Amino acid sequence: MVFRRRNKLSFFEKAKAFFYPKGGWMRAGNYIWHRLTRLPDPPHRIARGIWAGVFASFTPLFGFHFFLSAGLAWLMRGNVIASLFATAFGNPITFPLIAYGSVKLGHLMLGTGVDAVPASQILSAFAFAGGEVWDNIVAVFTHDPIEWAHLKHFYKGLFLPYLVGGILPGLFFATLCYYISLPMIGAYQNLRQKRRRARAEKLRAAAAARLKGEAGPGQ
Repeated sequence: MVFRRRNKLSFFEKAKAFFYPKGGWMRAGNYIWHRLTRLPDPPHRIARGIWAGVFASFTPLFGFHFFLSAGLAWLMRGNVIASLFATAFGNPITFPLIAYGSVKLGHLMLGTGVDAVPASQILSAFAFAGGEVWDNIVAVFTHDPIEWAHLKHFYKGLFLPYLVGGILPGLFFATLCYYISLPMIGAYQNLRQKRRRARAEKLRAAAAARLKGEAGPGQ
């Protein structure tokens, strides 16, 4: 294929790129913002998409953030592409803070024990739960026993608190990003339109001067 990498990345190189993109997180953030501001849609629709993507990042539905953000953006009549870009709000840098704060707040709101599943073990707990689900699916077609006890503990001790606790901070940061991005996107789009008009006027003036010169002073 034309766009296939000549030298394939190793597993460790892919893992490094996930946690620290080439060029750094600042460059990655600038790239995402550049793409968002150039989307062919009104600022309010792009800002709604950003709201949907940021809110989806506060849910424990890992692997489904894209689908959730796209669905929310569609319901809000926002820009779906903007919502997909905005899910980058949840990244390896912010994820520990989002997860820890959401789980702690969820336990507080539900009145459950904060030691049910330690916040430091959130990632491994999700990975273990995913493995349990897969083992139970396989067990349906084999003679292996189906075990849901660990998943029940995972749901009550981590998933439900994360889901409940992520709602308020998700609403707060999604709304904050909406109101910050809305005027910035509008100003950037207006600036681009002014620059386009200025370039068009300059080209028209240059074309008129060229035609006048070709016509000659006596004509």
